[in-house]
Amino acid sequence: MVARELLGCKLVHIENGKKISGIIIESEGYCGETDLGCHAKAGRTKRTSVMYGPPGFSFVYFTYGNHWMFNTVTREVDQPEAVLIRGIIPTEGIDIIESRRGKQPRKLWTDGPGKLAQALGLNGEHNNLDLTTGDATLFIEKGISIPNRFVTTSPRIGLYSVPEPWKSIPWRYLAKLPEEWLSKNLLEEHK
Repeated sequence: MVARELLGCKLVHIENGKKISGIIIESEGYCGETDLGCHAKAGRTKRTSVMYGPPGFSFVYFTYGNHWMFNTVTREVDQPEAVLIRGIIPTEGIDIIESRRGKQPRKLWTDGPGKLAQALGLNGEHNNLDLTTGDATLFIEKGISIPNRFVTTSPRIGLYSVPEPWKSIPWRYLAKLPEEWLSKNLLEEHK
């Protein structure tokens, strides 16, 4: 599943010429109109139309009245599937992230989809952007390889009113990385 493959990749936002980024450590897969946890369950709407487009585009939407959520579209045209990025480990632009999230302890700066969108400065202007072009200001790039032994799966978060089996399908992927391993591998990445 693409949600697993994205763990270890780096989510990057170039803002005012400065790179703000983090290693993806938590994601959730959403798989089309038959997935009752997916926004596409209602079919093609103004909000979900980007999910029906080509893969590699951003799907950013506002939820709960105060949070932006960043997703990447993952399937071919007319197959509305996407991955919600739920958490990152900040690696670049730490000063900017701190200015946006610094009232919280550092370990809580980007441990949720709304928090990471705020930390990276993502909002509705970042919806329907091609994440694959060479001149993109928002993109996902190769990062570090995370071994399966550090990855757990669970049901997706926040699907309170979604019926079974969709509520319990383990399409949430979370990397729990030991500090020593993470430090070593982040150093390798920057060589």
